[in-house]
Amino acid sequence: MSLSLPRDPVLLASRLLLAMLFVFMGWGKLTGFSGTVAYMATTGTPLPYLSSIIAILVELGFGLFIAVGALTSPIAILLALYTFATAFIGHHYWTFSGMERYDMWIHFYKNFSIAGGLLALAATGPGHFSIDGILASTAQGTTARKL
Repeated sequence: MSLSLPRDPVLLASRLLLAMLFVFMGWGKLTGFSGTVAYMATTGTPLPYLSSIIAILVELGFGLFIAVGALTSPIAILLALYTFATAFIGHHYWTFSGMERYDMWIHFYKNFSIAGGLLALAATGPGHFSIDGILASTAQGTTARKL
């Protein structure tokens, strides 16, 4: 049995689902900035205030770029690296015990899964329903008219 899904709508849904996590988390960090700084300090993140600002810019900014499909492949790779790194910074399950350890373990490997989805998006591209797709179509149309 072969299942063939429509590529562009599925890529749009994939981008929106991946972006949703980053946009929501970045917005939450922004609107609860003092709590974000406090959390960063408890995880041992260096320079918690600056790290909070960077996290907000990366999550909210890059999340929006992924949602609209702008600079998709390089942004997806950067977000994958960020997500992988934050697994070690924010979800160090090996320092916990009991249910907290299990919870952090889930979050740690969830980050790996999200990074995998971002790398798949970087490899496949955003599809036609994206800023990148529109720009590529426009560029191809311009090239075709010149020939």
